[in-house]
Amino acid sequence: MNPTVLNPTDAAYPVRLHERLATHAPDTLYIVGSPELLSQRKIGLFCSVRCPGDAILGAYDAARNLRDQGLSVVGGFHSPVEKECLRILLRGKQPIIICLARAFGRIRLPSDWRGALESGRLLLLSMFERRPPRPDKNSTAYRNECVAALSDEVLIIHATPGGEIERVSQLIEGWNIPRRKLG
Repeated sequence: MNPTVLNPTDAAYPVRLHERLATHAPDTLYIVGSPELLSQRKIGLFCSVRCPGDAILGAYDAARNLRDQGLSVVGGFHSPVEKECLRILLRGKQPIIICLARAFGRIRLPSDWRGALESGRLLLLSMFERRPPRPDKNSTAYRNECVAALSDEVLIIHATPGGEIERVSQLIEGWNIPRRKLG
């Protein structure tokens, strides 16, 4: 898989990254898929790894609603609930941006991503050129910041107190990004 390189001077590079992250914005983005998806209105999806049962059920309903409304969704899709939401979204026709917390390297593309990628409604994005080869705590935190910075609106399914998603939700609040209600 040979990703396309986007620099801040490229028209497709999202200006919002620099507006919100300032000097912490990625110098380069590596993408596979349609760069036009970056210019669409996007809803950022977040959920902590540990999530209560009632929030899980609400998450699946919310994912179906986003899918049925054809709304673009951006996320890391790394936690179990986020992964299940991605499976629901992939059954629709709306655009999806998956932000990786690792470099592309020898990434294996899951079979359920291929159709969406080939139809032009899936974009894979990484802020990392060569390292890390696997997600780690730092790359995941940075990826989450970038997802938030790319978002026009967010849906936070659950944020564990003191956890990474709670930290990102404070950035979201500081950037005045509107939050969707679960359910």
